[in-house]
Amino acid sequence: MWGEALLRQAGGKVVGKLASTQLSRLAERVRSEGGLPIRIVLPDGEAADFGPTPTLTVTVRDAAALAQFRQPTLGGLAEAYVEGRIDIDGDVAEAIRIAARLVEAGGAPVSARPGLMPAAHQPHTDRADISHHYDVGNGFYRLWLDELMVYSCAYFESGAEDIDTAQRAKLDHVCRKLRLSQGERLLDIGCGWGALVTHAARHYGVRAVGITLSEQQALLARERVAAAGLQDRVEVLLLDYRELPRRFGEASFDKVASIGMFEHVGLRNLSVYFSSAARMLRDRGLMLNHGITSADPDSRPIGSGAGEFVGKYVFPNGELPHLALAVREMSAAGFEVCDVESLRSHYALTLSHWSRRLENGLQAAAREVAERTLRVWRVYLAGCSHGFAQGWMNLYQLLGSRQVAPGATELPLTRHWMYHR
Repeated sequence: MWGEALLRQAGGKVVGKLASTQLSRLAERVRSEGGLPIRIVLPDGEAADFGPTPTLTVTVRDAAALAQFRQPTLGGLAEAYVEGRIDIDGDVAEAIRIAARLVEAGGAPVSARPGLMPAAHQPHTDRADISHHYDVGNGFYRLWLDELMVYSCAYFESGAEDIDTAQRAKLDHVCRKLRLSQGERLLDIGCGWGALVTHAARHYGVRAVGITLSEQQALLARERVAAAGLQDRVEVLLLDYRELPRRFGEASFDKVASIGMFEHVGLRNLSVYFSSAARMLRDRGLMLNHGITSADPDSRPIGSGAGEFVGKYVFPNGELPHLALAVREMSAAGFEVCDVESLRSHYALTLSHWSRRLENGLQAAAREVAERTLRVWRVYLAGCSHGFAQGWMNLYQLLGSRQVAPGATELPLTRHWMYHR
């Protein structure tokens, strides 16, 4: 492959010195094999185009990073960028697409998934993991999320909506699925910055409790609840989901929502998670679980080093169950799963919006976080958008009814009510 030729042309020294003639010959070979729209600039300034019209320039700062082109992996290339061993000049989404093509051409494929190594997921470690991701800084998230700061998949009807419209539509989609009504009690597990509890209290008349492990999220969520004048109907707590049965009595809520949280639960803890939610609900109460799932039937992480990269830099100990496992564990906890909806295409669009908004505000973002952190988020958002578009992972909303006594659910016979006001 051409990556191996690159190392051979370097004489195995990996010190960043390639004669211009050698680099030119290599570039010609790559172009003869179809080419790639990329320009590589080596540490000594020598450069070559590997396609007729390069749209992306990769500058190698550390000659050791050339090893990433011998048998490329998505995780290896992403880490080289995050650690400053390579720089990218060009559209970050295009960089992800080119990296995927490099991997397809001669690297470790995404389909070659590693084996499972489930994490323990204890309360103290989960709190640290949540802080690592969500306490980056409210100012940073505010730059690229929507006006309500909803950090989960939006809901698009045409795909042409802006992110603010699509996120409000998602909140209504969740509230309609839960059939919220005046005076009901709603629990939001992993409430983020309080968008859902505030929206549900204001527009559906519920009394809501939101829980989170992020101190920065809780602080801002409480400020937003107060600003909306909803302190008498909305409470935001720093609380682990495993503490719910001790904090509240059995059947304390009519409805439970969990939006973008169960990715942090861990495969071994899914039964505890769904059982804790079930104990909070009255008989026939509804739970809507909205979360990312693995596309692999055995719930293995994404291959090509992508899963390892996300675990190291973005979501420590995050684990994605397959849909089948999620449905099984939800059912075992006493829920009748009444509706399953894939939002994979919606999340690809959502992430694309987030990525573009971040790219448009890079200067402001650089004032909020360190350069290394910004590099992580640039490649993460663009990479996830590509991954969802390609079907490397999925996102499902599962609607379940807690069935304590035999008999029918309280849901209508058709789904018409979900999609029509």
